[in-house]
Amino acid sequence: MPRRENVGVEGAHRAERAGGAQVVAVHGEEGASEPGDHFGQAVATGDLHGDGYDDAVIGTPGEDEGTVEDAGRVTVLYGSVNGLDPERTASVTAAQPVEGARFGLGVAAARFTGDIHGDQLVVLDQKQGLHVFTYHAGVLRQVGTPDSTGHRLQAAYLTTGDYDGDGFADLVVSGYSPDDDYVMGWSAYYAGGTEGLGYRGDLHGGLGTASGDINGDGYDLVVGQRSGADEATGDADAPGGLVGVYYGGGEGPAGTEGPGTAPQWWSQNSPGVPGAGEQHDSWGNDLSVADVDGDGRAEVAVGAPGEDVGRADAAGAVWLLRGTQDGLTGTGAQYFDQNTPGIPGVAEEGDAWGAHVRLVDTDGDGRAELVAVAPDENAGDGAVWLLPASGTGLLADGSRSYGAAALGGAAHGAHFGAVIDE
Repeated sequence: MPRRENVGVEGAHRAERAGGAQVVAVHGEEGASEPGDHFGQAVATGDLHGDGYDDAVIGTPGEDEGTVEDAGRVTVLYGSVNGLDPERTASVTAAQPVEGARFGLGVAAARFTGDIHGDQLVVLDQKQGLHVFTYHAGVLRQVGTPDSTGHRLQAAYLTTGDYDGDGFADLVVSGYSPDDDYVMGWSAYYAGGTEGLGYRGDLHGGLGTASGDINGDGYDLVVGQRSGADEATGDADAPGGLVGVYYGGGEGPAGTEGPGTAPQWWSQNSPGVPGAGEQHDSWGNDLSVADVDGDGRAEVAVGAPGEDVGRADAAGAVWLLRGTQDGLTGTGAQYFDQNTPGIPGVAEEGDAWGAHVRLVDTDGDGRAELVAVAPDENAGDGAVWLLPASGTGLLADGSRSYGAAALGGAAHGAHFGAVIDE
């Protein structure tokens, strides 16, 4: 990760204290990567300064600040008509770096409030929680530190969506809590509005999170959970993992009943869902929500990197559950692994295929393709697969894969695709 002492070697730089953070506006190369930085452990995109081009936000939670180990840092690469501009970057750190805070563990960008010219940036760290930044007068300035009164979260996941339909993005912070010995996942819901982000309550589930419109009436929230050990899930026989759907409404996730109510739970035991849940499947480890078949209602991709395929332990698999006007359904659900005819490669022990999944329309035809990742493919080199979309769902035929070498990077031990963002 670039280091502060090398900032501005090739050009001018500016640093200032901005509401509790050290903000550095940088031109040119900042420095060198170091072991343990974890540059890119969290990534996000958004138009932070409102020029019509998306910017890339990159978290480096293992970055040392001087002698302060694992203080963390976030780098912004600003977009332009020619793509990301390496000559226009900004770095953000805590004003007073704290050892082990891992500033940049999670990042998100969206329009959470009004009267701003671009998206706001939210940064998560393990010690101080959330930090909100707005681009103003040439720099990112910290404008808030929203807090919760719910479960203490060892959090690593952020997702956004306008769940209450008020025109402002909302934020969900998910993870595990020491309050229940890290058994169940939890998600803290922060509603956006004219006054900025405000905490509204906690929700069950938090292994992975995703947002989209499943039933055609607005944003819904989908969460993953390790198992059915809690009575709130209504499925105590789901050792492989659970996926919960909170449908959006005027009061936010779960509709008019408000936060804290039980969502609709799904597992491999649910009607129509292929397979059977087994311990360590990690079904719901990662999730994505988007319209695959072009009917105006989003599907849900479910990754299970711990799924056994034949005799190959933890080879990994991906499911697709369909969206309808009545919500999510198991009818017509699809299942894929590396042994599915048409998908490149062979399912092997420890590949963790489906550790990360994204549904995204890469060709602009109104249908979202599946991006599936196996970061442990080929003994840790990692690879990414793209499965085409059609009016009937995802297709194995015509799918393709590539690794870091295809993009000119070093492939050996790269764990390529360990983090992705649409």
